[in-house]
Amino acid sequence: MKGLPGRQTRGLPKGARLECIDNTGAKIVEIIEVMKYRGVRNRISSAGIADLIVVTVKKGTPETRKQVMRAVIVRQRRPFRRPEGMMVQFEDNACVIVTPEGEVKGSDIKGPVAREAAERWPRVAATASMIV
Repeated sequence: MKGLPGRQTRGLPKGARLECIDNTGAKIVEIIEVMKYRGVRNRISSAGIADLIVVTVKKGTPETRKQVMRAVIVRQRRPFRRPEGMMVQFEDNACVIVTPEGEVKGSDIKGPVAREAAERWPRVAATASMIV
């Protein structure tokens, strides 16, 4: 995993619900923890593009519901700035379920994936159909 240049704008706090855009069976997931988040006492942790998060499945197939999994955020509605100065924002908040090693569990990703997530997670980039 390469580090991202600069500081990413974190637009998704703990408890936010995201759309799962792979074909693992999960439809809606909720953030329960942000991996490698360094905050201060009593601050709610938040996540941004390309962050690894721990999620619980709220809507999906009966086998995947109520399961705790890891995911990578690939889209967020909150605008964030790229190093060249361009502001980017997406229509929805979305994630892809991955294994703890970073391998994508599904075999297909629907919709665009942010370039920052594709650079940091090569297996997500290989599975994505469109990188923006």
